[in-house]
Formats: sequence, C-alpha cells, structure tokens
Amino acid sequence: MKKPNNEIDDSVWREKLTPEEFHVCREKGTERPFTGEYWDCKDHGVYHCRCCGDSLFLSDSKYDSGCGWPSFFRPLDSEVILEDRDTSQGMMRTEVMCKGCGAHLGHVFNDGPEPTGLRYCINSVSIKLEGD
Repeated sequence: MKKPNNEIDDSVWREKLTPEEFHVCREKGTERPFTGEYWDCKDHGVYHCRCCGDSLFLSDSKYDSGCGWPSFFRPLDSEVILEDRDTSQGMMRTEVMCKGCGAHLGHVFNDGPEPTGLRYCINSVSIKLEGD
C-alpha cells in the first residue's frame, strides 16, 4: 500500500502552492462555496491532485449537487483516496485526502446520486483539471 508523502517540509509546499492552495491542501482549510474554479465546470478530463499530480476523479463522475463545490459520485479508483474521521467544527464528517501526498481535498457524504449514493465534496484549489 502506497503511503502518503507527508514528510515533505511545509516550506517546499509553500513554494509550490499559492497561499490559498496551501491553506486548503496542507492546513485542511475550505474555500468559500460558489467561488472555486471548478464548482460549475462542465469540461471533460481528469481531475488531479494540485499538490502531487495524482489522478483523482474523472469528469464523468462530476455532477451539480448545488452545494457550491465540485461534487463527484466516485473517485477514479478507491486506491487514490484516503478517508479519515473529522470532528472539527462540531460536526461528524469524513475527510477525503489524496493518498499520494496526504493533501486535504474535502469531505465525502452519503447524500449523492446513484450508482454510489456518495457525494465527494471537493475544494477546487485542491484539484487541477487536465482535458482529454
């Protein structure tokens, strides 16, 4: 099993990422809804981790959930995502991270469409779309 590369020093991430990308991806922040680059994007391609470049989601699994963040009903593969319990902000949620580097992506909820019933609610600044 591939372990996330969490051993890269914060100074390296700060050089590679914008302040907002660093806050979301490395400090588990959240961008404001309806403001991110991909919340209403309908372009086709593969969404990659902003930090390490690993492929995470296909545009075919993206849908408009109305929440203001890019939403997907499944990751590209179950092996590209890590999940962890998140009890911050007085809520019980499941955090979603990139398995390759440990970057915070967003959260997954059980209110998505078929065929999975899941909604991967992802911050735009944590991903990058590459067209097909």
